[in-house]
Amino acid sequence: MRCPCNSGDVYDACCHPLLMGEGVAPTAVRLMRSRFTAFATGDAAYLLRSWHPSTRPDELTLDPETRWTRLDILDTVAGGPFDSTGIVEFEAFYREGTLRTSMRERSSFIREDRIWSYVDGTPGQPI
Repeated sequence: MRCPCNSGDVYDACCHPLLMGEGVAPTAVRLMRSRFTAFATGDAAYLLRSWHPSTRPDELTLDPETRWTRLDILDTVAGGPFDSTGIVEFEAFYREGTLRTSMRERSSFIREDRIWSYVDGTPGQPI
């Protein structure tokens, strides 16, 4: 099965190990992809684990009616394996019932002790 993050890799070799805690994302983009996969698979626990403690909510409830279908990475700033911060702009496509739409966000990430965390995001501008 292909990974929901649209990397082109199979799920077991792509995001699955990260969601299972069997590794860490080497870049902010990889963390973004794994977080999208967590939304697509309904893994709220991973989303909370990968969220920086300074901005992480106490709990997270995912809507089971929302089906995340595609992730497009639009832009990145830093976020590499030797950076301490990074920005990833993306567009995520989803369905809710018969409604098909997308959301854009410019997400901020921080790397501490070699581990990337999602900090926050601002809505992206329409294309």
